[in-house]
Amino acid sequence: MKTVFKSLILCVLILLYPAIAFPAFAATLESPRLNPVLLKRINQIPALMNGRIKPVAYFTDSFLAEVSVNQFDSIRKNLLTQYGPPIKLVSISPTNDFQAVATLLFEKASAQVDIAIDPKVPNKVSGLRISDIKMTGDSIDKIKSDFTALPGKAGFVIQTLTDGGTQENGGLATDTQFAIGSTFKLYILAELASQIEAGERKWSDVVPLSKRSFSSTATRSWPKDTPMTLQTLATMMISVSDNSATDTLLAVLGRSAVEQKLATIGHSDPDKALPFLSTVEAFAMKSKASAALRDRFLKANEAGQRALLTSEASKLGFEQVDPAAFADGPAFINTLEWFASPKDIGALMNNLHRINNKTALEIMGVNTGVASATAANWKYLGYKGGSEPGVISMSFLGVTPKGQWKVVSGSWNNPAKAVDEAAFVTLMTRLLDNAVH
Repeated sequence: MKTVFKSLILCVLILLYPAIAFPAFAATLESPRLNPVLLKRINQIPALMNGRIKPVAYFTDSFLAEVSVNQFDSIRKNLLTQYGPPIKLVSISPTNDFQAVATLLFEKASAQVDIAIDPKVPNKVSGLRISDIKMTGDSIDKIKSDFTALPGKAGFVIQTLTDGGTQENGGLATDTQFAIGSTFKLYILAELASQIEAGERKWSDVVPLSKRSFSSTATRSWPKDTPMTLQTLATMMISVSDNSATDTLLAVLGRSAVEQKLATIGHSDPDKALPFLSTVEAFAMKSKASAALRDRFLKANEAGQRALLTSEASKLGFEQVDPAAFADGPAFINTLEWFASPKDIGALMNNLHRINNKTALEIMGVNTGVASATAANWKYLGYKGGSEPGVISMSFLGVTPKGQWKVVSGSWNNPAKAVDEAAFVTLMTRLLDNAVH
């Protein structure tokens, strides 16, 4: 049977989590109105989420063709990490003999579960969707306390965007400068969207893939100068953080144009943000072989740094990047990075909102950064994040069910050791859950 919710809501940000032990589950629900085989599958949901029932024994082949066993396990663990173990089912409403809607209580939240089963024996599940997740007993103050307890430094901001300005709904260290990793790519997107709105470029313009950089997921090993549309480059830059696409766009638009966009938007500490490095420049500068050049760069003023980027360009290419530079933990995250405060990112998101370029907003919505069950609570959710050892940053531009535009942005830096990315994703998910209401 074909259903409108053919596959499980996917977690866009795939993370690995440690194994978790769970308590015994509450008694199953009973309902004389339900098809017994449908009721059986519903009552198996807690055990499925706990990992006690294997996906191949529960889902149809067509379901697993769309959501692999590994994907499902990642999603399942993500949900349990964020919301705790499933405790019990508290309601079931049948749609027909083979579909129903149930409410599942987790330790920290409640969720709606839409389920459909194959009418043919053995009546495996052909559709499963977990949505409308609501945290229980959580608050901004509790999340703020958990942010404060993180080692290193961390901060966040929640803002409502209105015609009259920006209203802050909560935050911590909102004016503190943080290393933000690939979140800086939103400045490039904002400048590209502005040039397109001004009629200077079109999304369909074709340019060569002229730059090569480290950690380029989408374009790894692609031939140099492959023709690409600006829209394709921007989508790769934002959705999978492709660095070759990023550096190509930066070269097409011009470093000075992107820096002028940063100035137009406003930045609370431009001396820390400029000059605006390409990804390959930053990676090459952090490599061990670049120690002398790095020392000269860090001691120079802004004009001197710009001169070095030009005169030493041959030493700042892909061939000079040493991946081992990141093997020992955080590398120069206080000095060689892209920096912004939570409020700076709020201003950047507000600018993207005001530009209101439909394609740019759609590009930001390709990867929502959190489990789709969380994203589904928003009418629209756009995202960009960044991470490297010691750095993680996640920023969202969203529209609530009531039509309010909101920004949720947070960053965590620890120069001493790698940050716990899963813990931070959980904190940001909690912020989103609180901000949406």
